[in-house]
Amino acid sequence: MSGVWVFNNGVLRLVPNLESDSCKGSVRRKVLVHVPTNEVVTSYDVLESILSNFGWERYYDDPQLLQFHKRSTVHLISLPKDFNKLKSMHMYDIVVKNRNMFEVRDMYLN
Repeated sequence: MSGVWVFNNGVLRLVPNLESDSCKGSVRRKVLVHVPTNEVVTSYDVLESILSNFGWERYYDDPQLLQFHKRSTVHLISLPKDFNKLKSMHMYDIVVKNRNMFEVRDMYLN
């Protein structure tokens, strides 16, 4: 059985992958979504703008990575320099460190 694991209110559950006819033959890609505005993050400029509103600052320690640090926490978000190399594990790192502000969703491309 395939599906997506969803963590909601402290409960982890498997949501079955229900492929509809409209999605068959499509390519599925993960996207990072800013929940309050329902905006898909399409670049690091967009992401940096959103994160700065939540108190995250650019951290320039490693030239190979794009990093963000929040002064009030020990959290560090480390991302590849190239936005096209952003993977779902990076997106979930952002989601975990910014509860209720971001989601990772499936986007189907034809």
